[in-house]
Amino acid sequence: MHLFWARCQIHPLVSTPTFLTQIFIGIVVSFVGDALKSLLENRQQTVIFNLQEAQQRAQEAQKKLIVAREQLESARSQAKIVHEQSESAINQEKQKLETGLRNDVARLQAFKQSSLALQKQRAVQQVSKQVITLALKQVRTKLTGRYDRVFQTSVNNFYVALLRNYQRG
Repeated sequence: MHLFWARCQIHPLVSTPTFLTQIFIGIVVSFVGDALKSLLENRQQTVIFNLQEAQQRAQEAQKKLIVAREQLESARSQAKIVHEQSESAINQEKQKLETGLRNDVARLQAFKQSSLALQKQRAVQQVSKQVITLALKQVRTKLTGRYDRVFQTSVNNFYVALLRNYQRG
């Protein structure tokens, strides 16, 4: 290596190994430094771009979170409204059924009273018929023993009067 420098006729102070090393490092730094600087700038741009993308994704995620929360609140309020409507419908149906039940009970009571009155009336009519029939049989048996024309006429008139009264009442 000294031969190269010797032929170039460089001053001996410049030809020291330390100085040559510094020149070499300077050349390497100037060539490699530019490449390294360019590489670092590219890396810096990539990192900045990635950070911007991450920030944009974070903002989008934040917006989606806000939308999701709004939808959740909307769903909760809708569920509350549906629940209230369901309770209202249940209460209305309950009141309707209770009213129907009271009406049915009242109608059954009226039917019961009507049936009892009808049965009582039939029983009274049946007893009245039996009493009349029995009375007539007794009269007939008494009359058959004293049977004459005047008596027969009075008996017939009596029966006619009884039938008229019976048909009226």
